Amino acid sequence: MKTRGLGRIYLRGHVWWLQYCHRGKVYRESSSSTVKGEALRLLRRRQAEIGSGRIVGPDVEKTSFEDLAAMLLDDYRANGKRSIGCAERALSHLRMFFGLSRALDITEDRVTAYIRGRQEAHAANATINRELAALKRAFRLAQRAQKIVRRPEIAMLKEHNVRKGFFEPGQFRAVSEKLPESLRPVVEVAYMTGWRVASEILTRQWKHVDFQGGFLRLEPGETKNGDGRMFPLIPGLRSVLERQRERTTALEQARGQIIAWVFHRNGHPIRDLRVAWGKACREAGFPGRLLHDFRRTAVRNLERAAVPRSTAMALVGHKTESVYRRYAITDEAMLNEGAAKLAALYDATPAANPIVVPFKAAK
Repeated sequence: MKTRGLGRIYLRGHVWWLQYCHRGKVYRESSSSTVKGEALRLLRRRQAEIGSGRIVGPDVEKTSFEDLAAMLLDDYRANGKRSIGCAERALSHLRMFFGLSRALDITEDRVTAYIRGRQEAHAANATINRELAALKRAFRLAQRAQKIVRRPEIAMLKEHNVRKGFFEPGQFRAVSEKLPESLRPVVEVAYMTGWRVASEILTRQWKHVDFQGGFLRLEPGETKNGDGRMFPLIPGLRSVLERQRERTTALEQARGQIIAWVFHRNGHPIRDLRVAWGKACREAGFPGRLLHDFRRTAVRNLERAAVPRSTAMALVGHKTESVYRRYAITDEAMLNEGAAKLAALYDATPAANPIVVPFKAAK
């Protein structure tokens, strides 16, 4: 049976089907109904979509949240992204709310409801933003693959929980002394370089240490942004690595084996030190401190040393200045240092000193 406009409905067995054309392509779609009127309504809807230029079609209507999740994870794997674990954690929270939904049903109001639910569960805005970013990326991939017609507008939240943790030298020494001896070199390197402990320090092998050239290296592809990186062996860093080399050599000679890892427990690579770190912080009187605080500490120390920002970013591994600025924390000591320098300027240049001239009454 033909209807007005492009398209027709017809029976296949007891189920009504519809046929319509769009841009020279013929579409055939089951109405999944034995009622003729249902098929006519679906055909008119498809005709309206064609008229508005945004045909949905059966494939798009079937796209589910799980399809979005699969596309996102495939993208992470295809591009070798190291943060796939973060994406999986974000999807696990999203799945609890959207898991049985079609992509078409994930609308702006439902995203807002998701945000409210996560906030009521005491999730931080920064955490929710990472989850929303994963959802936005999944929708972009689906739109590129023509699996959806439109993406919902997803606004990010303001983040009020920016951490300001960093270590003063005395605090660092107090925590370090509570750690097992095998772990102290790890945090000493983290304190000086600001490199990520799990992915950039614990993964170092002796082939990455160039004592002669004077650099500790990260190869391209090993870092979060994919770029290689080198950190000069300043005296403190060189001393730590040389002591670690001596310990490793002694162990190699005793066991008759080669140990490739710079940081190890009796020759075995260190996979994780978070439990030992948490215990050391509690015993030193600084509970709740994070290994990531070393990145803030290193950036703060580079700022204190007046290292040019472009050089500091290259040393620590921040690709954009906006991200670097989040770590460039101005603490009380830095403010006092700045004030002292300003006072010294005024003392050295009397003409620049804003002296208030006392008021003299006219005679």
